[in-house]
Amino acid sequence: MKILVPVKRVIDYNVKPRVKADQSGVDLANVKMSMNPFDEIAVEEAIRLKEAGKADEIVVVSIGEQKAQETLRTGLAMGADRGILVVADAMPEPLAVAKILAKVVEEESPDLVILGKQAIDDDSNQVGQMLAALLDWPQGTFASKVEPADGKVNVTREVDGGLETLSLSTPAIITTDLRLNEPRYASLPNIMKAKKKPIDEKTPADYGVDTAARLEVLKVIEPPKREAGEIVPDVDTLVAKIKEKGFAA
Repeated sequence: MKILVPVKRVIDYNVKPRVKADQSGVDLANVKMSMNPFDEIAVEEAIRLKEAGKADEIVVVSIGEQKAQETLRTGLAMGADRGILVVADAMPEPLAVAKILAKVVEEESPDLVILGKQAIDDDSNQVGQMLAALLDWPQGTFASKVEPADGKVNVTREVDGGLETLSLSTPAIITTDLRLNEPRYASLPNIMKAKKKPIDEKTPADYGVDTAARLEVLKVIEPPKREAGEIVPDVDTLVAKIKEKGFAA
């Protein structure tokens, strides 16, 4: 079984994003970047399936600027076999990303595509679902457990009422949630080995995908600062304060 894992280069989750002075977007200058945490979970799950003898090859693919090669090297150091970098000057919108990935899938013919449910920079939560629609493949989103069995994949996902288990015929799309696993740290020997693993470079034009923007960002602003709390002496005062602030009918 071959597994394709899309990964995205984003601002490290420990870094507080800064809005540009002109409010046109988030300032990425001199900011630590890393693999999207949900994508790390996807890579880890693919590696675990390979270690369990359920998969033969893991291919990581990233779309973005040349520096996204660093993100691919991280995936290779974790245990993926090879990488594909689709070089784009500006990060394409989710639909364009899904269209590029659909073309990559056509070339690679994977049995599973495992990707993070969303990226922490835009929180769109769209690419997995769009990719499944473009390919007309079954999908299991927000997976908290993945179990291949008898040519199918059982995906347990968290829903409002508890847990739901889906049985998907392969090939299939799976998007990962936080509780699926705990990603490993790449060891120094594996980091060194990753430098020799192959990465193919492509462009959106190679796949015939138009990445022109369909959406316009009007303004990016900081969220309002949280006001300091207030200690009240009793419940009656608390209720009065709530009514005063307009939080209760």
